Amino acid sequence: MALQREQAALRAAGKSTDRMPPAFFLAISGGSDNGAFGAGLINGWTTTGTRPEFAMVTGVSTGALIAPFAFLGPDYDLALREVYTTMTPDRVFLRRGLIAALFSDAVADASPLAETIARYADQKMLDAIAREYRKGRLLMIGTTDLDAQRPVIWNMGAIAASGHPRSVDLFRKILLASASIPGIFQPVLLDVEIDGARFQEMHVDGGAIAQLFLYPASIDPSVIRVDRPQAAYIVLNARLDPEHAEIERRTLTIASRAIATMLTASGQNDVVRTYFITKRDDVDYNLAYVGRDFKTPRTGMFDQAYMRALFDYGYREAVEGRAWHKTPPGLHSTRARR
Repeated sequence: MALQREQAALRAAGKSTDRMPPAFFLAISGGSDNGAFGAGLINGWTTTGTRPEFAMVTGVSTGALIAPFAFLGPDYDLALREVYTTMTPDRVFLRRGLIAALFSDAVADASPLAETIARYADQKMLDAIAREYRKGRLLMIGTTDLDAQRPVIWNMGAIAASGHPRSVDLFRKILLASASIPGIFQPVLLDVEIDGARFQEMHVDGGAIAQLFLYPASIDPSVIRVDRPQAAYIVLNARLDPEHAEIERRTLTIASRAIATMLTASGQNDVVRTYFITKRDDVDYNLAYVGRDFKTPRTGMFDQAYMRALFDYGYREAVEGRAWHKTPPGLHSTRARR
């Protein structure tokens, strides 16, 4: 149990466990190239000197790619900045021909993204995550099991600390699966064994079910309500206000807009759901998202100029103390002042 590992680590360091230190949770949402906002915010948060060490970090889709860097702390800020300010389409996907797109498993090949993940998620990173896991800290990543139509939450620290010879490969595959938008990028096949039988599960973007998660709503609140202050920080790599656009009467354009609308609504619902979970469990709530004051246009997916501008915007929001809202918009929006 994470709490027991944390207590053991504190005792080993000669510290008392009679009064546990505050626990901070970080949830990072999906959002594709809008992940530049979260990357910038985390870098800016470090600059303020107020960024805590998180007891648990969770991530979905682009949030899954950010989460390991955020989990490991400021020493990984430069690498996180590099990923989200130098990203270009050719480092994410390869376009397939029309015939391949129609009859294959995706419109594009995500091999470049797999290579980008492998560049950063190496044995050194896993060793660092394993050390923190043994201290009781948790790194959790969400994917969607298409076969079973259910969310799967992966304990990445346990994988890193397992010592299994294929742990690095599995770690990378889970990150890739969480970021694999269904229909756009090919699904990731993960080998599993149940009752001695081996088979493969088809996993895709965790955002197919939820854009973000803090911890399951069904969890026993007594597990969370340890006698110490607790705070949750939710980073939504998206806007919460509608973005008007003139939509052409074409099948692909209409379908694309409909999917974007569903994802936006999903993100809004996740933000509100998470808010009420924290209120139930007496956890302080803090929400950051892309505001309507961000005006830089996007010329295409993974537009480097757009991502750099969004990174800078997230950085400024953190440094200038504007990032955190105490409630979701529409309930009673106020800003946290710390």
